[in-house]
Amino acid sequence: MRRLNKKKALTLVKELDAFPKVPDSYVEATASGGTVSVLAFSVMAVLAFLEFFVYRNTWVSYEYEVDKDFSSKLKINVDITVAMRCQYIGADVLDLAETMVSSDGLTYEPVNFEPSPQQRIWHMTLQHIQERLRVEHSLQDVFFKSAIKGDLPPLPVQSEERSSSLNACRIHGHLYVNKVAGNFHITVGKSIPHPRGHAHLAALVSHDANHMFQYFITIVPTKLNTYKVSADTHQYSVTERERVINHAAGSHGVSGIFMKYDISSLMVKVTEQHMPLWQFLVRLCGIIGGIFSTTGMLHGMVGFLVDVICCRFQMGIYRNLKADKNGRENNETLVHTDGYTQQ
Repeated sequence: MRRLNKKKALTLVKELDAFPKVPDSYVEATASGGTVSVLAFSVMAVLAFLEFFVYRNTWVSYEYEVDKDFSSKLKINVDITVAMRCQYIGADVLDLAETMVSSDGLTYEPVNFEPSPQQRIWHMTLQHIQERLRVEHSLQDVFFKSAIKGDLPPLPVQSEERSSSLNACRIHGHLYVNKVAGNFHITVGKSIPHPRGHAHLAALVSHDANHMFQYFITIVPTKLNTYKVSADTHQYSVTERERVINHAAGSHGVSGIFMKYDISSLMVKVTEQHMPLWQFLVRLCGIIGGIFSTTGMLHGMVGFLVDVICCRFQMGIYRNLKADKNGRENNETLVHTDGYTQQ
């Protein structure tokens, strides 16, 4: 009984075989078929090799969600050179809640306002990167996938010869602010806090030097998840304007540098993704099967057309030969007939 059941199972499995089995004696090998097979296998190999590189590559996807983290602090890195001496200016932050942020993390360093050749190259490099990011947004994906391996190289230090005439002040360092809108500003004079806010105490400056530089910054929290690093960072966009402060002409205000920032309530999730293995195998099977089937159909169609053309050509030759043969027979009949008549 067991043997019978095994035989029945094997018979059933054989009946389910959907792949045709053609005996070798029924298969005819031709030069054209071999050429098409070589070309098909070459194309399969090239496309499969290129598909492997597509499988190795990754892409960046962007998702948006509400930022629910309100308790954390936002770190602001500052590096600004102002064409005034350090004793005449002050920098601080005042947020939307009228909270004065401590500026203890900032360092005031007397420098020369004219940069050295190494510093010019450093600034030009930063400007070039920013310009390329504005034009080619795909570079942002490259930066994300490179995982922001480290900070930019520091600003080169000025030589002692150039440090003899220190006519400017470099303010650099970092601040930790609340995740609300605020105003980071650098104005003339040191800040003096008081119950209603704060003020800057300074002597008057020249009339021509009264300028207001305003930068409106929108900050978007960004959570980065790549195969190299996971980090919480921020993206930002800037709009800038400037104007001359002239009270006599009706242009009122305070001269200085004002950076008004606002933090978006939406957070961007940047995730590096990779093609799954099963999808790669499906695409690979599609490439191989599609090329095999397509080349088979093209070979069959070309062979059919060649056979039709050759058949018509051969039929034309056969008709001509038959017509010539009939003509010769008719001529022989006439010759025999004329000979009999003469007799």
